[in-house]
Amino acid sequence: MRFVVVTGMSGGGKSTAMRMLEDAGFYCVDNLPVPLIEKFVELIAVPGGEVRKVALGLDVRADQSFGEAREILEKLKKNGYVFEVLFMEASDQTLLKRYKETRRMHPLSLDGRIEDGVKKERAILKAIRNESDYVIDTSNLLTRELKEELDRIFVRNEEYHNLMVTVLSFGFKHGIPADADLVFDVRFLPNPFYIDELKHKTGNDKEVQDYVMGFPEAHTFIDKLTDMIEFLIPNYIKEGKYQLVIGIGCTGGKHRSVTLANKLYERMKNKSGYGIKIAHRDMGQGI
Repeated sequence: MRFVVVTGMSGGGKSTAMRMLEDAGFYCVDNLPVPLIEKFVELIAVPGGEVRKVALGLDVRADQSFGEAREILEKLKKNGYVFEVLFMEASDQTLLKRYKETRRMHPLSLDGRIEDGVKKERAILKAIRNESDYVIDTSNLLTRELKEELDRIFVRNEEYHNLMVTVLSFGFKHGIPADADLVFDVRFLPNPFYIDELKHKTGNDKEVQDYVMGFPEAHTFIDKLTDMIEFLIPNYIKEGKYQLVIGIGCTGGKHRSVTLANKLYERMKNKSGYGIKIAHRDMGQGI
């Protein structure tokens, strides 16, 4: 039997993950009272039982101790029960935005500020997060991307990537992405915007790509950038980083940055040890 404990930050996507696991054939139980966890596991793990895949949702509640839940999980492990822990994560900024959009209260901030509840919850969940088998940061994940990640881990049983890299093109005139970890400026290259036949195209068009990559400096830049990123990623993984956003910016975010973001993504996409995706934040912006 495959037994997965799904936990994480409130607003981090635990409920969505549970629904997706249910669609994938898992028998899902959420918000089970802590004292019943041990009995539930004992009943569901009976040899010869019909249930082969189980997901148990655990979260922080104002009226019960999460520490008690962790103690029960440790006891189950000592008694020979095998389970995996999936931790759903998101940045503080993302969590605050989600709570404000839904007008919900954080379970630990019923009498205070949402920020205080998030801070308190992070402290409570720190230990289980560090011990988790999988940590998925949903700050920049689309719903379909989360489904793909869960399917890869729990349906296709493929290798888990504990670092998700996002290569993000953007335009400086629209602002530097707030979530970017690394930012690179490619405005040193000639701008296709001033070429009439290229002005209304983007870095996804071959004509723009040929123009941008027609300059030796573009090749030197992408070579040096790739070398640096390939050096950094193993060290980020070693230090426990789960999310890396690489911002590549030009003036408007339509031509040079898109071209070079695509080139970096192409070089990195087949490497092992991390997951990668590409996004073009400002490519659809008006001129």
